[in-house]
Amino acid sequence: MKITSSSSPSINSVTSSRTPAGTRAGKNAPERSTVELSPAARQLATLKNSDNDVDVARVQAIRDAIASGQLKIDTGRIADSLLASARELLK
Repeated sequence: MKITSSSSPSINSVTSSRTPAGTRAGKNAPERSTVELSPAARQLATLKNSDNDVDVARVQAIRDAIASGQLKIDTGRIADSLLASARELLK
């Protein structure tokens, strides 16, 4: 099986070679079949191969805000979100 890609680094199609049933490899040219991936599958492949999945500048800004005491954490909002998430899971 051979995996091919277009100009982007994501996987766009998979091509496989197979010999028709009842023939030996080498006697006849192998059949070719192509599978096209959906846009969602291509996007997932791009995310998997992405080196930019963390916004380093944003992480540093949050670290600086924590270190300087400027970051305000709303514990009530966090608790409400956790409860809403738990209620959604229990449905």
